[in-house]
Amino acid sequence: MSSSRGPATGGGRPAVADLPDLASRRLGGSVVYATDELFAAKENLIKPEPPVFAASEFGTKGKIYDGWESRRRREPGNDHAIIRLGVPGIVHGVAIDTSFFAGNYPPHVSVEAVSVDGHPSAAELNQLDWRPLVGRAPATGDAHNWYPVASPRHCTHVRLSIYPDGGVARCRVHGEPVPDPRFLSGTIDLAAIENGGQLIECSNAFYSSALNLIMPGRPASMADGWENSRRRDSGFDYATFGLAAAGVVSQVEIDTSYFVGNAPGSARLLAVASGASNALTAVQWAELLPPVKLQPDTRHRFAVEPAEPVTHVRLEVFPDGGLARLRVLGVITPTDMASLRTRYLTVRQREHQ
Repeated sequence: MSSSRGPATGGGRPAVADLPDLASRRLGGSVVYATDELFAAKENLIKPEPPVFAASEFGTKGKIYDGWESRRRREPGNDHAIIRLGVPGIVHGVAIDTSFFAGNYPPHVSVEAVSVDGHPSAAELNQLDWRPLVGRAPATGDAHNWYPVASPRHCTHVRLSIYPDGGVARCRVHGEPVPDPRFLSGTIDLAAIENGGQLIECSNAFYSSALNLIMPGRPASMADGWENSRRRDSGFDYATFGLAAAGVVSQVEIDTSYFVGNAPGSARLLAVASGASNALTAVQWAELLPPVKLQPDTRHRFAVEPAEPVTHVRLEVFPDGGLARLRVLGVITPTDMASLRTRYLTVRQREHQ
């Protein structure tokens, strides 16, 4: 029999945990190197699901753990793993999850980062000049260890070091996506996390986060979407998103895949051009997509008449229910594309300061 571990309550869940996990396998992250992984594979570090534990599960090398575990060191030094972020960006916090590693966790950890173009090999990455995100700090076993990050540098890879050895279940790298604007030309999904879209607000996420709506790829199951609780009043639920940049929208996709008996009856999409996400309550929203009926377990695609550029969208569902994905396809305005290029160059230059 196995058990799983959700977010730890000790010390509270910091606000930074609401930011995307840039290292997650869901966003295309990869663990490209580890000094040692005798007991448990390095790839487990970036699995999106919480770690699990089966007390009776043993293999030829010993106890099987859902995480990364190195052998006991008998010589000086320490172990480390290098993670390529699925989406490059600015890191605001790191979570080192040692769930179920009670007698074999590392007592200290550190995290460093680098920003590099292309697709370097592990050997090339090990030769680079890494900059600290989290200095060497104590870690607790069988717990979620949260570390704030104040560095404004752009990151493409992080290096998790453990002292001297041991096991870590998950490494979450929460931050703000800052993609290369060269890949944002033409028609793109303006709401997608990988392009810089973000979740601003959600009325209800009882079962699962609305952040799932703007994840890459097709949904894997009903759990891979946004689902609110059942409404017992006359209201409705909504989720608000900031787009990657101001853009002219041409298509919208609302996907209810896997939501067979709990899809919304209808939905509409509002939009606005606003300079600040914290001022959205006072703006006048306009209909980008008028109310439309939704079918269960269906990808709904809608053509939108091009209008003025928008920066934010609000998806309203009536009266409640679950959705798998939201796609907002459009073209970034020339002015905002120039701003994205300037910002990208600025944060990249910080790497050399």
